[in-house]
Amino acid sequence: MKLFRILGRDIRDSFKSIFRNFSLSLASISCITITLIVVSISMILSVNVNDLTTKVKEDVTIVAFMDADITEERIEEIREEIMALDNIQEENGITLHTKAEIRQELMDASETYASIMESWTTRENNPLKDTYHVKVVDTEDISKTAKEIGKIPGIVVVKYGEGMVEQLISVFTVIRTGSYAVVIALIIVTAFLISNTIKLTIFSRKREIDIMRLVGASNINIKIPFLFEGLFIGILGSIIPIAITTYGYSSLYDFFDGKLFGNFLVLVKPNPFIYQVSGILILIGIVVGMFGSWRAVKKHLKI
Repeated sequence: MKLFRILGRDIRDSFKSIFRNFSLSLASISCITITLIVVSISMILSVNVNDLTTKVKEDVTIVAFMDADITEERIEEIREEIMALDNIQEENGITLHTKAEIRQELMDASETYASIMESWTTRENNPLKDTYHVKVVDTEDISKTAKEIGKIPGIVVVKYGEGMVEQLISVFTVIRTGSYAVVIALIIVTAFLISNTIKLTIFSRKREIDIMRLVGASNINIKIPFLFEGLFIGILGSIIPIAITTYGYSSLYDFFDGKLFGNFLVLVKPNPFIYQVSGILILIGIVVGMFGSWRAVKKHLKI
């Protein structure tokens, strides 16, 4: 019971300190709010970019065009030779698209193509090429794998969007890394701002602290109210960012029907994503607030 009374008193003193030094506390709360809004945007951007990068890597396909006069027996042999290479997905890693299937797909897609290709009824008079669509395990080595496939006899052309795929993944990596750097930098700046705010609070309460020491208050009894103050500042600063994240992202998702730029960027579903982000925001707010308070107490109270 005594412990609960002490904690209750410390919490009460923390709230009093926040309102007693309202202008300083408001500055810290505002800084945390702005920081967490940027952190939230960076996290949402980073997660969606990471999800898009994963999907791009999963969808990257090597298309191997075979000789127009290739036999069906040789087509099966080529399949085995491709599967024997490294970096080929074992399950559904290679799919055959015959010239007859390609012809039918083109005819279904366009009446113009249909009028041109309607006479290509046999394998011999169909000028299209049979193709293998190959998926790789590691897109970083896709160029090497494509070159190995191109050396197989019977394959005349290999395409996989060379150059564009590597550039796209590089851009996504830079965006993701940059968002992480921004988040870390903002958290550090906010922690130091809170620390300086707590320093001013400590200075304004120097006489009170001296009296507490004279009456025998222990170091921990002096420290705890400041730590609670940092905790409450962190919680108060995270309220608006959480509201913006929860409502804003859900509204954005509904407005665009979960897709941006056509079907290029499919957004991560709000549930449970927004709740995970909100939990991280309030955790960051609490940790940053308490760290700022702890740093100020440790370095400037010298108790």
